[in-house]
Amino acid sequence: MQYLEPTVIKQLAKELKNLNKNPLNGIDVIINDEDLSTIVADIDGPVGTPYENGIFRVYFCLSNDFPNSPPKGYFQTKIFHPNISTTGEICVNTLKKDWNPIYGLRHILVTIRCLLIEPYPESALNEQASKLLLDDYQEYVRCARIHTEIHSLNPKKNTQEIYESTFPLNVNRTTVKSSSTKTSEHNVGKNKEKTNQLLNLITKGFKEEKVTVKKTTMVDDIRKRLKRL
Repeated sequence: MQYLEPTVIKQLAKELKNLNKNPLNGIDVIINDEDLSTIVADIDGPVGTPYENGIFRVYFCLSNDFPNSPPKGYFQTKIFHPNISTTGEICVNTLKKDWNPIYGLRHILVTIRCLLIEPYPESALNEQASKLLLDDYQEYVRCARIHTEIHSLNPKKNTQEIYESTFPLNVNRTTVKSSSTKTSEHNVGKNKEKTNQLLNLITKGFKEEKVTVKKTTMVDDIRKRLKRL
């Protein structure tokens, strides 16, 4: 876990509020209340691809140089894809040589989901997936679907544990619901309320605290306030 500079937290809070207000289709962004430097997203496999019906968890690790330098992205969910290594590393120019400080989390998330639609075998991290995509597309699709069925956060699985100690920003997905629809809908409402409270606390902290605040003070203050919610 890395403590972020106040300027980075302010930029992050702005972007998260925007995503909360205008959520992306097929992407759920999650705030980890224990580590604001790590952004988590659950990405739905695009329709018409071998990843359809799967949900893939991705981590983005921010540094104190964000947005001047891109976050590091990793797939936690195993996936058979030319541009994603077996350890989860992502090869996409947006997160490397083509990065621009004007890009934000929204642009990154859309780019990653588009990568599931259109892989780039020329810059492969998974040589097997790349070779099959170019030489035997049907076999590539078969392997990708098998990986999706085995490893993805499939809606048919119990996804209640997915959101332990995290607050989903876009919580309208039906897969969050457990066996009790009424109870689940109540929990979803509480999660969204907590998300808004967390973001408001971050923003409020910048209004109350001055330049003399140390790196860790603001984050610790936010956590103390969250415990009183």
